[in-house]
Amino acid sequence: MSQTFFVTGTDTDAGKTLVAAALLEKAREQGKQTLGLKPLAAGGIETDEGLCNEDALLLQQVSTLKLGYQQINPVLLGEPMAPHIAAMREGKRLSVDTLLGYTRGAMMSRPGGVKADFCVIEGAGGWRVPLSPGQTTADLAKELGLPVILVVGMKLGCLNHALLTAEAICRDGLTIAGWVATVIDPKMAVVDENLNTLKHLLPFPHLGFIPRLELATAAAAAEYLDLSPLGI
Repeated sequence: MSQTFFVTGTDTDAGKTLVAAALLEKAREQGKQTLGLKPLAAGGIETDEGLCNEDALLLQQVSTLKLGYQQINPVLLGEPMAPHIAAMREGKRLSVDTLLGYTRGAMMSRPGGVKADFCVIEGAGGWRVPLSPGQTTADLAKELGLPVILVVGMKLGCLNHALLTAEAICRDGLTIAGWVATVIDPKMAVVDENLNTLKHLLPFPHLGFIPRLELATAAAAAEYLDLSPLGI
């Protein structure tokens, strides 16, 4: 039975991509066929294949199912900024329906006749990042109807950000399958106390705490995750 999750964060740079990649790596270690998707990204680098997003490239690299880059990241905006602003500057219009079609198509892919056992779909920015007038990334998650994994970037203000984001996800009618904390500010004071507060206030499975890593690879981060609450 395939398991698919939508990965969101408390903010931009909360560690979503590292966590998404670590989830894929951990599932792979347990014998799962994995697939990571990033339907929308803002900010690209020039590669031999043209403009690509580094986060999407990482998800492509760690996935056991090898799809083409355009399936992993069908909508790429060149500038690293809020998607609706980047799209406006490029004369493009973002649509939840379009992103939904791309995402569902990729989820149904069977390269070599193999289907993903474990799939993660990484959002862009935080939960309410605007896509167009009246639409946000939350609308894509709602249309997909998937359980959500929340990534909490540990920094000053993270308690408020985490509680508000969790409240918004639940208010939108989606289930939070679990949450992961990541250290993004190495100078943050009382990290343990903040983590314990989150464990007390967030009534969802805690899948792990990823400290500041000297080498932030998917394999290194996967060592700090426990997927048993997800049934894996």
